[in-house]
Amino acid sequence: MALKEFKCPNCGGALEFNPGTQEMTCPYCDSVIDMEALAAMDEELASEKPSEAIDWGFEGEGWGPGEQQGLAVYSCKSCGGEIVGDETLGATSCPFCGNPVVMTSKFSGTLRPDAVIPFKLDKKAAVAALGKHYLGKKLLPPVFKDKNHLDEVKGVYVPFWLFDADADAHVEYTATRTRRWSDSKFDYTETSFFRAVRAGGIGFDDVPVDGSSSVDDTLMESIEPYEMRDSVDFKTAYLAGYLASKYDIDAEQSVDRANARIRNSTEAAFASTVTGYDIVTPKSTHISLKSGGIRYALLPVWLLGTSWQKKNFIFAMNGQTGKFVGDLPLDKSAYRKSFFKIFGFSAAILLAIGRGIVSLL
Repeated sequence: MALKEFKCPNCGGALEFNPGTQEMTCPYCDSVIDMEALAAMDEELASEKPSEAIDWGFEGEGWGPGEQQGLAVYSCKSCGGEIVGDETLGATSCPFCGNPVVMTSKFSGTLRPDAVIPFKLDKKAAVAALGKHYLGKKLLPPVFKDKNHLDEVKGVYVPFWLFDADADAHVEYTATRTRRWSDSKFDYTETSFFRAVRAGGIGFDDVPVDGSSSVDDTLMESIEPYEMRDSVDFKTAYLAGYLASKYDIDAEQSVDRANARIRNSTEAAFASTVTGYDIVTPKSTHISLKSGGIRYALLPVWLLGTSWQKKNFIFAMNGQTGKFVGDLPLDKSAYRKSFFKIFGFSAAILLAIGRGIVSLL
């Protein structure tokens, strides 16, 4: 399996992609290498020979049935250490020498991504965003911010399928508008009923669908949107210093989710034009979709894992925009106090209203 390491031409150290400068930097001699200067390295994808497996001359107990399924073993070119990962692993760092490596075979030929959005925000920004995420959360246990343990912070290029489509829709709504007034004798209510029809077309570009089964789809959709105008042609150099994987959910398997997202967006867009009514209810909806093409891209995500009271909490940050999401634990004591405070306030209002009615009688 071919591995690629980006070596500094000045000291031989391992280069890493720097989100701040959008260039390759050497952490050892501080050299800065322009991305275009590394373009020739990607041409090696078609001709590079696979690394030879290491033969340690040890004949121990063999693998049991199914134990090797889904595993891949690579040999680090810098120290010779073995890197073990799943079959979708595309970029990582050597656990022995720390050098960033890219599994070039995962991104060659038909598996090569069409585009990549390079990281714009670094690890420090992700950790800072986690701290801001705690602010203003009144029901967050006070000790969580100080006692939780930040287990892992990793920058990951997540594989996505980007769908283009045109949607033609015809939607009919029933709507009502209510008017109320009173005179000296009666209270009046007038309800008017309307039929609203909307028809037209909407074009969608780069609707993303997560192509990795190891990453939660809802979590990935929560950190959208990405600014696709910042995407660039794929180069393996962008992966240096980060984790990456190739898709294990192909485009065909992602079509249904893409269609559902496009249909939901179309319905929401048309519904937003039916205004001026008190109640609007869709009566019939017909949406036809026409495919405009599919692209394969890698998008930047910071994943953070914390643990507290034997529970794990996962957070995600968009590596381009900084949008941050993640669930937090609930302080049950504070929640109960808040509930009874609201309940008591509501009861006091109802009691006051009741006394006012009695006094009128």
